[in-house]
Amino acid sequence: MSLKETIIADLTAAMKAQEAGKVSTLRMVKANLMNRQIEKGGELADEEVQKALQSLVKQRRDSIEQYEKAGRADLAAKEADEITVIEAYLPQAASPEEIEQAVSDAVVETGASSMKQMGVVMKAAMAKLQGKSADGKMVSEAVKNKLT
Repeated sequence: MSLKETIIADLTAAMKAQEAGKVSTLRMVKANLMNRQIEKGGELADEEVQKALQSLVKQRRDSIEQYEKAGRADLAAKEADEITVIEAYLPQAASPEEIEQAVSDAVVETGASSMKQMGVVMKAAMAKLQGKSADGKMVSEAVKNKLT
């Protein structure tokens, strides 16, 4: 069963269980996947579905940041709940220690010594974290700390 089929099956189960929050989140995810499928003109592979889900999580995190700045804790909490539902379909997130290790390895591997080589180090670090869900912002911070 593909990731997309799993999401649709879980949407049906959430509807039957009358879990309103989960239903709305999974409907939004399904709509996003359908739009991407139409843009592509064919079925989405599991990797493409994962990228779409990661993009949705990133959007939610940005929204939480904005809502907290505006003093809207209620909306920030709703976005956090959506992140929890979406992340259930993503691979396990890389821990801060794993990110640190990947960045250290990438710096040694690339021989980078200044901020000018940040892009090269980022690319190598993200490649090492392949298969795990890694927040680009956290990796970027780790690279900056290592190169300064």
